[in-house]
Order: sequence, then structure tokens, then C-alpha cells
Amino acid sequence: MPDFDAIVIGSGMSGGWAVKELCERGLKVLVLERGQNIDPAKDYSDMTLLWERPNLDQVSEDEIRNRYRILYGTASYALSESSKLLWVDEREQPYETPKGKPFNWVRGYHVGGKSLLWSRQSYRWCPQDFENNKLDGHGVDWPIRYDDLAPWYDHVEEFARASGTVEGLGRLPDGQFLRPFELTAGEQHFKASVEAAFPTRKVIPGRCAHLRETKEIHRSLGRNQCQVRNQCHHGCSFGAYFSSVSATLPAARRTGTMTLITNAVAQSIDYDPATGRASGVRVIDAVTRQGSSYGAKMIFLCAGALPSAMILLNSASEKFPAGLANASDQVGRNLMDHVTGGGANGVLPGRLDRYYYGRRPNGIYIPRYANFTERDKPFVRGFGYQGSVGRRGWTADRPGVGKEFKQANRSPGPWLASIGAFGECLPNPDNRIRLHQSRKDAWGLPVAVIECAWGPNELAIVKAAAHDARDMLLAAGATDIKLREIPGPPGNAIHEMGTARMGRDPRTSVLNGWNQAHDVRNLFVTDGACMASTACQNPSLTYMAITARAANHAVDLLRDGQI
Repeated sequence: MPDFDAIVIGSGMSGGWAVKELCERGLKVLVLERGQNIDPAKDYSDMTLLWERPNLDQVSEDEIRNRYRILYGTASYALSESSKLLWVDEREQPYETPKGKPFNWVRGYHVGGKSLLWSRQSYRWCPQDFENNKLDGHGVDWPIRYDDLAPWYDHVEEFARASGTVEGLGRLPDGQFLRPFELTAGEQHFKASVEAAFPTRKVIPGRCAHLRETKEIHRSLGRNQCQVRNQCHHGCSFGAYFSSVSATLPAARRTGTMTLITNAVAQSIDYDPATGRASGVRVIDAVTRQGSSYGAKMIFLCAGALPSAMILLNSASEKFPAGLANASDQVGRNLMDHVTGGGANGVLPGRLDRYYYGRRPNGIYIPRYANFTERDKPFVRGFGYQGSVGRRGWTADRPGVGKEFKQANRSPGPWLASIGAFGECLPNPDNRIRLHQSRKDAWGLPVAVIECAWGPNELAIVKAAAHDARDMLLAAGATDIKLREIPGPPGNAIHEMGTARMGRDPRTSVLNGWNQAHDVRNLFVTDGACMASTACQNPSLTYMAITARAANHAVDLLRDGQI
């Protein structure tokens, strides 16, 4: 008999939800995390002041150049001396890209995964997001619809909780919200101006997975409300922002049926041709480099869109020479990310007698309107904006010393408005990840070769988003407007998706409508790899709902003897 009912590979956003649901349904579950353990009491740095941290929390230029080059170029704000333990040393885990096709792969391997690193923006997809592939012919039809996922959005929102406002927008369904973070005076002006000039557009508070208030379900796990300190990228000792470490893993742990093994690098998944099922997982100890294996009745692969594809590709066998569950040749293909780079910023005159309290973890959101409330665009799909309007210039560009310098910094500068778009990426089988034939990483595993480039539709989205941003700033009376219309490279949004997509046809997809592999009935993939399209909303809330739904279905199948 196998040692466990289920093995979950990865402890991040999806892995945390998988183990919580499986354990709460009574299963004995092993969680394999390739990174180190994270102890908020000693590993978070949100309770120390800048001058208490080594080197004023600055990472040396040598380390940036050699260890964190991709990260620093993509999300420099998140890299500091005290938080660098959360990020991958890029020398140990290199990857290759073809010349002229850069891909910014930002990674953090530790307990909690990228649930410790995300921006907590939490948006439901809308009905059309699950229908677009079929409607416009790009990609394969989703095997589920919004109505299939709606009760599971409810389920995860009740536990995770996000702040927001009820808007009644068909293109951005409402959820179960805590009270929102208030808009600043500048944002209130921007909202009124944009909605008056463009009745088809809305400006709303960002929906953010922070506890504005707590219930017993949260307090019992040690979670407390958000203190509005803006130290999120140093961890949250209050447990106020949603993460696996603060929420799902503690919930699973208290069942008494979870086993967590850290520094366990998943090498491959074993397949038993006699039963047609996955039988276990082979791992390499990240510290000792020793190998071991674990058996289970079913496996949830939640390592992340790119690592999950790599594990499947590295699990080749006589039955699956191109990789486990890859009879369709779709594992690794259809790699997607949100396209960024389109936006603008400008100065809003006036309101210099107004300021705001606290340092919110979010700003404003402008839901998608292109090809919803505004038709006849020169592209398919669309984009949504995130941004903020705040006072700037307490110390920026004010040289000097002594009394004059202090006097100059007694008041902030003008209101600066900035919005940037996240655009939808179309599925493309030529955008893919594969394994290098000879080059290995520090653990002797094949390194990734990532080939991904924007197509004409993504480029058109970025251009339109930039010009629309300028027009909205002009409507708000902004001056000194700076346009941004150069797309960031794929990977820049850190929303990788699509490498083991769901679909109705086993010939063109890897997973069915329950995230179950068409070819291996006790294997489930519920992280970003499963996505058949990207929509334009941040995807994490959808990962949570999809994972909770799949995990509960898998338990039903197991108890019915179907897997």
C-alpha cells in the first residue's frame, strides 16, 4: 500500500489550497516543497526598521548582477538584503531563451511559494472569459464555464477574504468582499472625471486579499487585520495578507493528517503501466543531493506553470516517451503571460490641501471595457488597468542639506496619477517550454529552454492601452503626461499559464474539466499550467477556486474507487 492518500507537489497558492481541501476531507497528505521552510517569526523582516537591517537593506551590485539579474530587472522593489532568501539564486537554476526572445522568469522556492510574493490582487473571471476561446477560435474551448466555478469562488473567498466594492459589472463579477480601502482625493477626482468622460468605463478600488476585519475562522489560525504599513514584500507577521503560510497550510496542519517535507526537489512522477496510474514521486534532497521516492494513491501537481511542465516532461517512460500525460504533445506548449507595458502617468493639478492616511496595499482598478462595453477594436480580447493617484516628492529631486533641505521637505509634491495595463495573451502552441538535451542545473536536472514571444494581437493591445491611458489622464486634467507603449518581455507580469491546459479533447489538451489528466486518471494539475486562456485579470483567485473544486472532486473519485 502507498504511504499516503495523496501527494501535493508545491506549497504555494494552488498547493496550499489542494492540501487544505484534501486534509479537511480526511485524507493523509504529503506535501513536497523544493525550497526551505519559512518561519514568519524569524524569516519575515516587516517588524524591523530600514536602518536596523544589514546595509540599509541594499543588495550588493555584485549579487544583483550574478544572482538576481532577472528578478532585479523585473521587480526590483521586492529584492532586499532581508528578503533575498525568498528568491531563487539564478546561478543554481539557469534557463535558456533563443536570441531575440527574452523571457523574464521570476521564481521563489520556499514554503508558501509565490503566495508570499504576490500583489494580492483578487479578481473573478467573468462568463465570457471562459467562452472566448470558442467564440474567436484562439486556443481550445474551456471544458468549464463560469457557473461551474462560481460556487468555488464563493468557497475560497469566504476563507481568504478580499476587500472591494460591489459594482454589478457583468465583466467583473462581484464576490464576498470586506470593506474596501478608501480612494485618495486624487483617485476620487480621477474616477469622477473618467466616468463622466467615458461612460463605458469604471474606476474602482482594487480588490485586494487583505483582512480589513477578521472572523473566528481567521483568528483561529492566528491571522489579524491589515495594519496598512506597506511592508508586504517583507512578509506579514500579522497574517493579514493571504498566503499559504498564514492560512491554508495552518488549516491543513491542524487536521493532523498533513506531512510537509522541505528541500524536496521533485525530479519525476512514477507511472505504473499495469494500472495506468501515477504511483509516486521521485525527489532529490536540495541539500544532500540524495534521492528518495514516495508513493500515493493520487498526485496533485502544483509546482507552478513552468516547473509543473518540466516535471511532466522529465517523467518520460515507455508509455509516455514525450513526457507523462503528454499523448497530446501539449505539455509545455501554449505558454502565456499577461502583456504589460501599456500605460501613462501625469500630474493632476490642485488639491494640495488634501492628503491621505496610511499606506494602502493597493490602488485603483479599471476593469476591461475593450470588446465588452466598447466594441470594434483592432484586436481580440482586452486589458484592465491597475494604478494609483498619490502625492509625490517628499524627498525626490530636492537636493540640499541642513535647514533649507528640511524646510523643502515639510510638505509633499503634487498629485501623480499612474495607470498601467495587463493585457490578455492569446494561446499559441509555439510559445513553449522544453527541457535542454544536455545542460543540467545544480541538482542534475535538465534546465529549461523557454521560447515565447508576443504576437500582433498583444502588441496592438499594448498600443491601445497606452493611448487610452493618455486620454483618461487628459480627461482628468493631467499635465506632463508620459506615455508608455513598449511591451515588457513575456514573464514580466509573473502570471505564467497554459503549459498543461484543460480542454474537452484529449488530442488537443492535457487535462479534463476537473483538472484530471486525460491520460493518467489519478494525476491532477491545478496551478497556472492548467489554464486554457489568461483573461486579463490577475489569476490567483481563479487558481484557488479551480484547485478547491478539483481537490473535492478527486476525493469523491477516490472514495468511489474510480482512482
